[in-house]
Amino acid sequence: MALTPKILVPMTMTERRYSRAEDGIRAEDGNSDGNGDSGGNDRGNVGIATKTRSRTKQPTPYRVLMLNDDYTPMEFVVLCLQRFFRMDMEAATRVMLHVHQKGVGVCGTFSYEVAETKVSQVMDFAQQNQHPLQCTLEKA
Repeated sequence: MALTPKILVPMTMTERRYSRAEDGIRAEDGNSDGNGDSGGNDRGNVGIATKTRSRTKQPTPYRVLMLNDDYTPMEFVVLCLQRFFRMDMEAATRVMLHVHQKGVGVCGTFSYEVAETKVSQVMDFAQQNQHPLQCTLEKA
């Protein structure tokens, strides 16, 4: 989890009064000289509250690749692309021809867990239908 720079968040005086230092919130008073003294000025209700927010890191994308072989029928490859990668007939045929001509083709880009699941689904389906179709994943 990466920390981002401080972001200015408007807070009411009540929120500022009840916020604690261990929550990562600190009230900064525009009149303060650094030691909590407002310099004799009683206008302590004007200030800026800052809060550090953390953002979740985007998952690393992985490409699912389908490899060409001389034994798996083209219709079966199209069926796998339609079933597991939600492609229409035209897109599945285009990817199948790319795999057939170039030897490898990209079926999609997913997070690691999703890509791993899709690879295992394709491999299991091919094995159940007695085809040697190979599918793998790589970092995008």
